[in-house]
Amino acid sequence: MKTSKALYHFLFWVSAYFFWVFIFRNGTLVLTRTITIQFCYLAFICMNYYFNALYTIPCFLNKQKYLGFGILFIAGIAATAVMRVPVSMFVSTYIFKAASVRFDYVSIFWDSFINIFFWVVCILAAKMVIEKIRSQVYIEQIEKEKATNELNFLRAQFNPHFLFNSINSIYGHIDKSNKDARHMLLVFSEMLRYQLYECNDEQIQLSGEINYIRNYIAIQKGRIDERIAVTFDTGDIDGQVMVAPLLFITFIENAFKYVGFTGHKQNHIDITLAREGRNLVFTVFNTTDNHVNQAEKSSGLGIANTKRRLEILYPGKHQLTIVNEHTQYHVTLILMNIWSYNAS
Repeated sequence: MKTSKALYHFLFWVSAYFFWVFIFRNGTLVLTRTITIQFCYLAFICMNYYFNALYTIPCFLNKQKYLGFGILFIAGIAATAVMRVPVSMFVSTYIFKAASVRFDYVSIFWDSFINIFFWVVCILAAKMVIEKIRSQVYIEQIEKEKATNELNFLRAQFNPHFLFNSINSIYGHIDKSNKDARHMLLVFSEMLRYQLYECNDEQIQLSGEINYIRNYIAIQKGRIDERIAVTFDTGDIDGQVMVAPLLFITFIENAFKYVGFTGHKQNHIDITLAREGRNLVFTVFNTTDNHVNQAEKSSGLGIANTKRRLEILYPGKHQLTIVNEHTQYHVTLILMNIWSYNAS
């Protein structure tokens, strides 16, 4: 992605260079002189463009700091116009061999200032228009995806009252001596109720997610090999902070799905939720067998969908690291500044 973007920028500046060379060539300048002059202008225009695109626009204009943006914008152009004065003198004296030429420094400065100003404004304006169009297309795409997902969710709905009544009926038919089965069914009912009724909001309390994870682990422990050790540590984390619902469960499901079952080694799954400063750090570690290390290909609410949710819900505010090795699988998810935005 970075390589293709760099190539795109390179091709743009090469095209702009040849455009200036052949469009602004006239009878008073030979081609070689036009090429040299336009190359000098190109260097200063590039400097201003990236200075504004990478710094002044995101740090000032986008944050509505218009005065600061205007000052830095003009200062950048003025600085490069000043720099072009000695460059112009050097090119005329040593490259074009112009003899006894008297340089009008003020005239060179203002000509440079006007030319650089004009082209930087044009290029930046075109860039901002293109980004605005892309942003609008992206928003429309997200809205369509959201509408499609909501429609699919509605189509997949079943009557929750019928489901819970069925669970109660099954619970009543389980022998009372089978306490484990009855308890697992109650835990499953609580998890289902959480998904249906409490996960409809964009943000929920972390304590609800922690309780859901504990219930999921309790059910999974009933089916996995007894040689697999499972730990879930939340330390003294504040469960009142708000997070997106069902954000961590995909990675935990993945760990239980691909944890190693064979061999004499101690297999284990370690899950942690911790607060580091203002960040929430979630980690999942599980041992795995060589032939089942296919976590990225899991179905359902897979890793790819979770990555997409993170991009939408926490743009620029999360870090996801996945280490997929021969005998272990390690996921680290950091949600940045959770406490600064949601709690003191």
